[in-house]
Amino acid sequence: MTALRPAVPGKLLETALYVRDLRATRWFYEHILGLECLRATDTFCALGIGPGVLLLFRRGSAAAATETPGGHIPGHDAGGRQHIALGVAAETLPAWREWLALNVVAVEGAVSWPGGGHSLFLRDPEGHLVELATPGLWPGR
Repeated sequence: MTALRPAVPGKLLETALYVRDLRATRWFYEHILGLECLRATDTFCALGIGPGVLLLFRRGSAAAATETPGGHIPGHDAGGRQHIALGVAAETLPAWREWLALNVVAVEGAVSWPGGGHSLFLRDPEGHLVELATPGLWPGR
């Protein structure tokens, strides 16, 4: 029997960052970046971003497997500084620079990419690298 690979997944549905200070990091993503909290507990927060979700887990809280009424979730966790890129419209970059400066969030780097995209790099309260990227960062994206 020859198995055929199903269709390639069409989108990234969720990703996670693991943090020590869930309250401060949640505040940053809600109030500085404007993401909407979809659900929160004392160990995690789900933030809506476009059609996807950014999950913030208190570091270590998801390391063990979890049984839910709907099934089994394997353990997961990560350490160190991680990276995420959030898409923004090109015309909003000056407003983002101004908003970040007003909120005392340093822009650590900026790149103009060969495909025409531009990125601003900043840090969340945990030191994770957050990239605000315009279309053109990746071909066709």
